[in-house]
Amino acid sequence: MTENRYILHIDMDAFFASVEQMDNPKYGGRPLIVGGNPEGRGVVAACSYEARKFGIRSALSAARAVKLCPHALFVRPRKERYKEVSIQIMEIFKRYSPFIEPLSLDEAFLDISSNHETMEAAAETAEEIRSQVFHEVGLTCSAGVSYNKFLAKVASDMKKPDGLTVIPIDEARSLLDTLPIGKFFGVGRVTEKKMHSLGIHYGRDILRFDKAQLIRFFGKAGAFFHDIARGVDNRPVESQKGRKSIGTETTFHSDIDDIDEIEKILRDLALKVEQGLQNKSCGATTVTLKVRYHNFTTVTRSCTHSIPINSVDEIMKCTRQLLKTTDAGKIKIRLLGISLSNLTNTSRKIPVQLGLPFF
Repeated sequence: MTENRYILHIDMDAFFASVEQMDNPKYGGRPLIVGGNPEGRGVVAACSYEARKFGIRSALSAARAVKLCPHALFVRPRKERYKEVSIQIMEIFKRYSPFIEPLSLDEAFLDISSNHETMEAAAETAEEIRSQVFHEVGLTCSAGVSYNKFLAKVASDMKKPDGLTVIPIDEARSLLDTLPIGKFFGVGRVTEKKMHSLGIHYGRDILRFDKAQLIRFFGKAGAFFHDIARGVDNRPVESQKGRKSIGTETTFHSDIDDIDEIEKILRDLALKVEQGLQNKSCGATTVTLKVRYHNFTTVTRSCTHSIPINSVDEIMKCTRQLLKTTDAGKIKIRLLGISLSNLTNTSRKIPVQLGLPFF
């Protein structure tokens, strides 16, 4: 880790909901939910901070959200509008660095190391960016500043909404020691539960295990956990050029467990992603299957090929193998999705042997 590296993480505050409140002043100050029909099988895509006070979060079922906040206002997502606003925000970022790594429409890393000599100067730039976004776009954002990506992201979440947090190198370890393990990047609910079973509740608890032990417990992610608990994250900010993946998913009107019906739906999804590959004149080496069970638990399964694929039959061959590693067909599911990543500029239809799935 180096002291002359300055990374920003900028995260828009309740982005979808904030755009809706900006465009419709009558929504201001109200618990607003962007998502599906609460009388159907919709889910919460985003919600305002007023709604969050009632325990509402993204991915929660719309029906549950209504129970938590009966007077909440529901609006349908306007994806094109969010993309339009996101472009405005990213254009502001470009004024300060060519090294921008968008994580989604509403957040990005910026590497501003080449233009700054101190952490204080980097923090001033972060504050200037926040001000520009507010005055030019009309929305607030939170920012984190540190010497690596992990800590910058942790920092941006510490004073939301509309806040700025700086984590200098000499304060990192003390903060990490007391950071709840659920706040660590890459630690979802399942991993958090496993860590708790091992007595890992805070960052300092990871220090009791060496790298080999953590890899044995958590696979390759164990090495990452070992490093970030010690404040080490050497990942560069990587500017994204072009689309990194192609995918599609569908939520059913009612939960299903019939394997023949599941395979039929998967083939329809595979046809859509095949068309996406053809439109881009590319192939993909990684296929990922997404399954959401009736209780909203979501799992993903992936396999990687040595040679790019781009046909529906090749996609389905891999997907069927991945499906066998889930509980689809045994318990009811509500959503299926297929995505292809590691895209390459090729359209060769070469039959290849499937690699082993990784989870």
